[in-house]
Amino acid sequence: MVANAHGVEGGGFINGIKHPVFGIDHLLAMVAVGTLSVQLGGRAIWAVPLTFISVMVIGGIMGMFGIPFFALETGIALSVLVLGVAIAFDKKMPTILSMLFVGFFALFHGYAHGAEMPNLATPALYAAGFVLATAFLHIVGISIGTISRQISHDSMLLRFLGAGVAGIGFSILFGL
Repeated sequence: MVANAHGVEGGGFINGIKHPVFGIDHLLAMVAVGTLSVQLGGRAIWAVPLTFISVMVIGGIMGMFGIPFFALETGIALSVLVLGVAIAFDKKMPTILSMLFVGFFALFHGYAHGAEMPNLATPALYAAGFVLATAFLHIVGISIGTISRQISHDSMLLRFLGAGVAGIGFSILFGL
């Protein structure tokens, strides 16, 4: 019988889940990606979140290996602000453009996850944790978007929520 000296916690899975869920900047951005995908509709509902997760993994690997990166905290704060603004203005953009847009910001989030991996964590378990948490937060955003559309057939509720997210992003960006 083989024993695991670290368990799931020491292995990093739980730490991987905690990072995006308990960081308000990560949480808001990831929920916003799901909500934005509902506003865009069609294939964007799955393509935009999947792009975010895929590019986030690349950023996570970069962070784990300590590959130099730029303006990390600024990029994360800008993602919250810009995603909130995109939801607030509710302008339809082509799916491919929104995929590029969220993919760019996903690099910052992924890099932060990877760079902040605990020393004793197993990289694959830690990455599985932050990928699972991110997927869950995207589903929360998709649910918020879907439910708000059912409650109110116009986009005013989502636009109001987007403005709130943008305001928090502004506050994070400028340290208010």
